[in-house]
Amino acid sequence: MLITNGTIITLGAENRVIENGAVCIRGDRIADIGKTSHLIAKYPNEEQLDAHGKLVMPGSIVAHTHFYGAFARGMSLPPGPPPKNFPEILQQLWWKIDRALTLDDCRQSALVCLVDAIRNGTTTLIDHHASPNAIDGSLDAVADAVLESGLRASLCYEVTDRNGAAGAKAGIRENVRFIKKVASGEWRVARKRLAASFGVHASFTVSDKTLDQCLDAIDGLDTGFHIHVAEDIADEDDALQKFKLRVGERLESRGVFGPKTIAAHCVQVDVGEIELLRRTKTNVAHNARSNMNNAVGVADVLGMLRRGINVGLGNDGFTNNQFAEMKTAYLLHKSARRDPRVMGADQVVQMAYANNAKIAQVFWKPRVGELSIGAFADIILLDYVPYTPLTAGNFPWHLIFGMDGTHITHTICAGKLLMKDRQLLTLDEEAIAAKAREAAKKVWKRVQEIG
Repeated sequence: MLITNGTIITLGAENRVIENGAVCIRGDRIADIGKTSHLIAKYPNEEQLDAHGKLVMPGSIVAHTHFYGAFARGMSLPPGPPPKNFPEILQQLWWKIDRALTLDDCRQSALVCLVDAIRNGTTTLIDHHASPNAIDGSLDAVADAVLESGLRASLCYEVTDRNGAAGAKAGIRENVRFIKKVASGEWRVARKRLAASFGVHASFTVSDKTLDQCLDAIDGLDTGFHIHVAEDIADEDDALQKFKLRVGERLESRGVFGPKTIAAHCVQVDVGEIELLRRTKTNVAHNARSNMNNAVGVADVLGMLRRGINVGLGNDGFTNNQFAEMKTAYLLHKSARRDPRVMGADQVVQMAYANNAKIAQVFWKPRVGELSIGAFADIILLDYVPYTPLTAGNFPWHLIFGMDGTHITHTICAGKLLMKDRQLLTLDEEAIAAKAREAAKKVWKRVQEIG
């Protein structure tokens, strides 16, 4: 395919804006980039997709999300006082929803999130799954949805002790089984669009015994962990009380941290823990909207970035409109610091694309988050018409103040067109929504029965 007549935003190391540009796709990779006239002459027989002046840029990346939480939308909490802190939010909402899911619910909740991702130009997602009463095969159910959608995702199952020793062992078993299945090449497209890591919920729901079992299980699997770290002060309090260590100290001492590990949130970590994250080259996933919604605090993202930690941007299960996540991150840190100079749009774009791309490279070697020769052909077209000059230098501010997921007209992942002129090509949105509504009713009923 040859995408022609677009304004190409390459991002990446070159970071160019090419007016009346074109991108040539061969298979799942980008083969060439340049002026439209030059590439048409060079590739006269390629099928052409005329961008008609739209912006052409890399697909968005999500460093941390939860497909399983989709059915929470619109659900009322049980009678009684509303949750006043994060542990109560978990107990009253999330730890009931995940227990109410069947294997089919896991697939359906993933599908509605993937529809949302395609519509908002998000092409790579790193998911953290939980379904305590449907563990065995749950990652296959989610993977089937990913493969059907045409998007790219890394999956894991969150190991936790909150459902007993048997549940923890089943979670470990599911992680190991899925990691080996992806590595075996049983799914032909695994190298392009499926990957796996080893999921753990959080320090405060995992004993030393279970953590040791996770470390034993991961030995020889060439993968890292995906774990919530100090999302709320309750996680730190628990670690200090039980282990006389802060969360980061406990996890680092056990060997959980490392360059293939994703530490989600890190809101309450102190300077010592930040140094451990830096020293071990652990990746951090910031989730601005979720942190604000749960009132858990503001992560010291600026401090982590200054120390050279690779901080990417997730959404923790909010919508897969990463443009909204970027805008929130841009505003949150200015408000928290009471300083309009901090967290510039360029820093936000760096987190969302370059830093997230580094996290994605834990799973896939071809580059994402940029338009460059040899990178995965993950490309979106936006119907955004700038009314002020647009340059490589000021693009981040155009993104924050002008662009949104609603501008996406075309989504391409691994060279395959998933949405054209806002019409989904791989997923039947109406059928998925109808089936999800029926499934959600049953999930809500089971949540009420859990009490």
